[in-house]
Amino acid sequence: MSKRDYYEILGVSKDANESEIKKAYRQMALKYHPDKNPGDKEAEEKFKEAAEAYEVLRDGDKRARYDRYGHAGVGGAAGTGGYSMSMDDIFSQFGDIFGDAFGGFGGFGGFSGGRRQGRRRVNRGSNLRVKVKLTYEEIANGVEKKIKVNKYITCSECSGSGAKGGSSYHTCSTCHGTGQVTRVTNTFLGQMQTSSTCPTCGGEGQTIVNKCPACTGDGVVRGEEVISIKIPAGVEEGMQLSMSGKGNAGARGGVPGDLIILVEEIEHEHFERQGMNLLLNAYVNFADAALGSSLDIPTLEGKARIKVTPGTQAGKILRLKGKGLPSVNSYGRGDLLININVWTPKNLSREEREILEKLRDSENFKPNPAGREKNFFSKMKEYFTQ
Repeated sequence: MSKRDYYEILGVSKDANESEIKKAYRQMALKYHPDKNPGDKEAEEKFKEAAEAYEVLRDGDKRARYDRYGHAGVGGAAGTGGYSMSMDDIFSQFGDIFGDAFGGFGGFGGFSGGRRQGRRRVNRGSNLRVKVKLTYEEIANGVEKKIKVNKYITCSECSGSGAKGGSSYHTCSTCHGTGQVTRVTNTFLGQMQTSSTCPTCGGEGQTIVNKCPACTGDGVVRGEEVISIKIPAGVEEGMQLSMSGKGNAGARGGVPGDLIILVEEIEHEHFERQGMNLLLNAYVNFADAALGSSLDIPTLEGKARIKVTPGTQAGKILRLKGKGLPSVNSYGRGDLLININVWTPKNLSREEREILEKLRDSENFKPNPAGREKNFFSKMKEYFTQ
């Protein structure tokens, strides 16, 4: 099932600014909030769908990738068609969007679990970036790659809680569980009140009684994970794909970061890439160009035979339709453009030289600039503007 357009989900135009996107998301989230629609699975899915759209469109980098490559640019690498956000993720990241409409941050017992009350900070793991090198054949068909990533993973000793087995959390005595401290300063303008992250608990609102010795209370340790990445067909050099939740684990049960995959193309033996089209230099000898012939050329699927018509000029462009690369958004396939080069021999035998000297003065062998084909660059421009 294809995913809906993110702009359509939020009901905004593609040139909507950050404020308009945030406002639209808040309206959607409040409309389909689980507290307002208890037991309604359809409303819950729309609630998650709106959060997924907002997660991408609020981020300038992700939005740019989405605008250029569609869903493949922000979630296609995960093989799931996009982000998969849990209710806890949504309220951890976007709880402030709802204000006091549903009791603040989290606000509903079925999903908040009683852990994320108030405006306490939620730890989020950092994003990771990796490079994946692809051949043109892999780009043409799409490919699944398995890579080993060194990153922060959830501590197995404490299951990410940061607490030693059997230990518990205490409400922070400094901020009393709010995660923030408020200071009042007297100025010549009067009293000024400022809030900042609690220095004792780091904004979490609670402290650990006995820290886990394996992770020293962080809930994460260095480790390795083998990640399977599904690369869609048609990607190109410099494109970034995103896998939600595959970056560094968040401290003490926080939200994991994303894995950003940077695509690199491996130089091909025969082809050069120009968008969805492939360029190939093919060579024929003088006799074949004059008399006509057939020529076997490589394609990404194997060999193909093309016809060289009599009188073919150097620089002529032949096209094999649909033998290029696919669009990452499934908008068709490019062509294979073959630039014909006439090979001039460097070492001639006496007999060959005598034959050519006899032909040199023939009217048919004299150049006729007025009748020549368009040059290579003009022909290439013609193909690329079609």
